[in-house]
Formats: sequence, C-alpha cells, structure tokens
Amino acid sequence: MENRKSLVARLNAVNEYEQQAIPNNKLKGWRSFLGTYAGEHTAGTEFVIGPLFVAHGASAIDLVTGLILGNILAVLSWAFLTAKIAVKTRVTLYFLLEKIAGKKFTLIYNLVNAGLFCFLAGSMIAVAATAVGIPFDMTMPQLTDIYPNNVGWVTTVFAVGAVTTVIAMFGFDQVSKFAMVAAPWMIMVFIAAALAVLPRLGVTEVGSFWSVAESTIWTGTPLEGQSKFGFWHILFFAWFCNMAMHIGMADLSLLRYAKKWQVGFSSATGVFLGHFIAWIASGILYSLFLIESEGSLTFAPGPIAYSAVGVAGAICVVIAGWTTANPTLYRAGLAIQSINPKWKTWKVTLFVGLFTTIAACFPALVMMLLEFVALYGLILMPVGAVIFIDVYLLEKIGLQSNYAEARGTSLNWSVALTWLITLAFCLLLNLVMGIEIFFLGLPGWFVAVLVYVVTAKIIQKK
Repeated sequence: MENRKSLVARLNAVNEYEQQAIPNNKLKGWRSFLGTYAGEHTAGTEFVIGPLFVAHGASAIDLVTGLILGNILAVLSWAFLTAKIAVKTRVTLYFLLEKIAGKKFTLIYNLVNAGLFCFLAGSMIAVAATAVGIPFDMTMPQLTDIYPNNVGWVTTVFAVGAVTTVIAMFGFDQVSKFAMVAAPWMIMVFIAAALAVLPRLGVTEVGSFWSVAESTIWTGTPLEGQSKFGFWHILFFAWFCNMAMHIGMADLSLLRYAKKWQVGFSSATGVFLGHFIAWIASGILYSLFLIESEGSLTFAPGPIAYSAVGVAGAICVVIAGWTTANPTLYRAGLAIQSINPKWKTWKVTLFVGLFTTIAACFPALVMMLLEFVALYGLILMPVGAVIFIDVYLLEKIGLQSNYAEARGTSLNWSVALTWLITLAFCLLLNLVMGIEIFFLGLPGWFVAVLVYVVTAKIIQKK
C-alpha cells in the first residue's frame, strides 16, 4: 500500500506547466533535445517507412536525393518556424491556441489532435509487438491485414502498450532520459544490420554497392498492388512526414523547454540518422527479406530485423517502437489534459494509453502508415499557419493577436473558417485534380495564411 501511495505521489508531483510559461530554471540545452529527436525519429516508423519505399518502387537515385533535400527542408522548418515561436511564447501548442482561437475551437482541435497522436503511437506499439511476439511463434500481420488475426497478437500488443504508457506518464524528463539512453544504441544496430546483410544481397566491395542498390534493392519497380514513388514523392514525404510537428506546431510543447531557438536544429539528429540512414538501412533489410522469403506478404518489422541480425535486431525494433510511442503519447496526454486543467496529466495519459493500445491491435495502422502520416500532418497544418501569422504578422497589419483571449470569446471564427476552408481546398485538389495527398501540404499552407488574414480582418472590423 505504501509503495502504491508513493507512486501516486510521484505521479502527482509531475508538473508539465500545461497552463503557464516554462520557468527559466527548467529550461534545457542541446543535450536533451539531441537525444529526444534522435530517439523519436530513429524509431519504429523507420522499420515501416524504409520498407514501404521499396514496396512503392522508389529508385536508388530518387531515394537518396529526395531524402537529402526533404530532410534539410524539415530541419529548417523546425528551427525557423516551430523553435522560434516556442522560445518566444514558452507555452504548449494547446494553451497558445486557446488564446488565439478560444475554448470551443481548442476543444475540437485537441480531440482531433489527440486522436491522431494516439493512432501514430498505436502503430509504433504494433511495430514493437512484432518483435516481442517472435519467441512465442506468434502469427504476424500480412500486408493485406486490417483487423487483428489472433489472440496472441492482441495480448502482445497490450503488454507493449502498458510499458509505453507507464514511461509517458512520468512526463517529459523521463521521455527525454529514455530516448538519450536508447538512441545511440539503436542507430548503431540499424547501421550494423544493413552492413551485415549486404554480402547476402551481392555487395562484395564498396564499389559494387550502388549497382546492387539500383538492380536489387531500390529497383524502381513497385510490388504488385502498390503505387509508384518518384523523386517528388520522396522529397515531400521526407519534408512533410512530420508536418504536424514543425509546420503544424505540435513541437511547441517540447521546444518550449529550449534555452534558445537554435536548439530547433537539433532535429537534424533525428531526420538524418532516422529519416535518412535508418530508412535506407531498413529498406536494405526488407529487400533481403523479400528475396529470401520469395515475395512473402508478411510485413512485420520484428521478424525482418531478426532474420537479418538475430536477437539484437528484434530488441532494436522493440526499443524503436517505444521511443516514438513515448513522446507521442506524452503529446496526446497534453492535448486531452488541456481540455480541463484540473485533470492530472498522468491520469489522462493512462486513459490515452489504453485507447492507443486498443487501436494498435489493428494492423492497418502499420500497413497504411505512409498515407496516414501524410493525412495526419495535413489535418493539423492549417492551425500551424494560423499560429505563425498570429505571432508574427497580425499586430503589424493593425489586427489583434490572441484574439479570443483579448475579446473574451470562446470561438474565433477566423480560425475555424481557416481550418475548414483549407481542408476543403486540399480535398478538392485531391478529388478533382487528382493531386496525391503527399503534395497537398505546401499549397494548403499558403491558402491557410491567406484565408486567416482575410477572415481576421473582416471579423475584427465587425
């Protein structure tokens, strides 16, 4: 009983400053963020996205050039958009949005945001579960699976989800510490695994790698039933796969702890270790798996890594799933907690973790990850544009920033209209002009900026 009281006391003592600016003595330097970003982005998604590029028939040259340019654009977005605003305001995305848009809009947004975060975290719990289930000879998900196909899968997912949720319940400090310990080891396993299997793919010397990459790994030919990916798909996916975090401003909740805005460049450890090296490494592993399994439909990162490098590969998949799911659950908890500041964040995170774990039981979350990540960023992007304009432009053109707080209104219609019109515009581009979801974020952002400025001017004049 005493241990239980002690645990609850420790959880109640966790203060994430959900409704106030971060005090100066709690600010963190480069080290915390280098570890957090490296851990979060060298993670479970990498064991899915790298193989999916292979499945979609990306060529070697398109993959490498697209990833380099797209990742550079992502780092610049984190630094110059998100980090600058985070250091300027020192509050969470949800608290800042409440000042701008009002409580009613923020309630709807937070529910949508938390739901999307839960699905992303759920896909990473599922990834980790594919490795945990190996010793039990668990039946693995197939590329075509939507629903859970056996009791062992559900049981394993719930075990992994429980551990992930407990870590997230202890707040940012524990999430950061976990990532700092795990990240260096994970990237070494990714690199070692890829190097270890290259001879099995026919790479006998350094000079032969590129020819094997073009002919055997990234052949430019998609698997049956998969669409074709080219250079622009790769570039925009690398830039926008984390659109919700940088352009969408979700990482205000993490970067508000930064001592200076330049810490935003620490995202480079994540994208170039995770979204470059790890995507390439996992693509190599999947290519070997396809060859040795004679085109098996099984799509389970755990067995793929295990078949390449044994137990170390399986353990890496488990840890990688956790390092993405932990900060994602943390963000989801903050989103729900901001609805009612009296709720304890750890209790909210516990509830969110249960919902996430249930979602993780559905393999479709993993099989459709590319499309889901693109959709998730697109849905949250208009609010990021609103925050950018509200912080930097509105007062310069004679309009009121933080309009809902200043006017005491619970709904700022200019924000609501911006969100709805922007998403309707993107849907129109997709349905009428056939523009794929990966390319909608950029034109959508400029539409959101224009709509917000125009509607704010009209509504505030009234």
